[in-house]
Amino acid sequence: MSTAPAFDDLLRRALALPGDRVLLGLAGPPGAGKTTLARALVAAARHAAGDERAAQHVPMDGFHLADVELDRLGRRGRKGAPDTFDAAGYADLLRRLRERRPGEVVYAPAFDREVEQPVAGSVPVHPATRLVVSEGNYLLLDEGAWPRARALFDEVWFVGHGGAGRVERLVRRHVEFGKDPATAAAWVAAVDEPNAALVRASAHRADLLVPGDLELPELLER
Repeated sequence: MSTAPAFDDLLRRALALPGDRVLLGLAGPPGAGKTTLARALVAAARHAAGDERAAQHVPMDGFHLADVELDRLGRRGRKGAPDTFDAAGYADLLRRLRERRPGEVVYAPAFDREVEQPVAGSVPVHPATRLVVSEGNYLLLDEGAWPRARALFDEVWFVGHGGAGRVERLVRRHVEFGKDPATAAAWVAAVDEPNAALVRASAHRADLLVPGDLELPELLER
């Protein structure tokens, strides 16, 4: 493994991965900047190709179990842990994306943070899409169905290496989506940080370590 020094290096590496359909995974702890980097890579790849269909962002968070199922399982109080996701369903989606059947649009779920629920059929991946960037905490985990997902990626990068301010960003995100500051801080300490420790322990399985404070092109930060 090595550490990528700049966004342009990451983009070149992603675009140089061989194949008609490339699956790139971004793993890392909560609040590390995975989604921001995924969106920036997709935007830059589309710009380079001059085609909106050239790249697509498919978030792992679309495979959160719904709250009604978490309530049934007694797991809602630790939503975000590995067993609160449909990891097998995520692996099956990656397999369909890898197969790239002619003429078939594959629809992936998204995660609506306003209601904190997955939303099916939200993200279209067209047959012409070459680069699929998928990000999530547990892409490098070696338990359950997660290794099935890992095996379908061309590369998985670990985002958040050496980054500062992650916990503060995470608390702000929880506040932004409805928690009061004290509840947000308590949730981060009790739920998110144990998950982060688990994720960090998987970093050695990554193909590349990416800084958590990577500078992104100004127009690609959305």
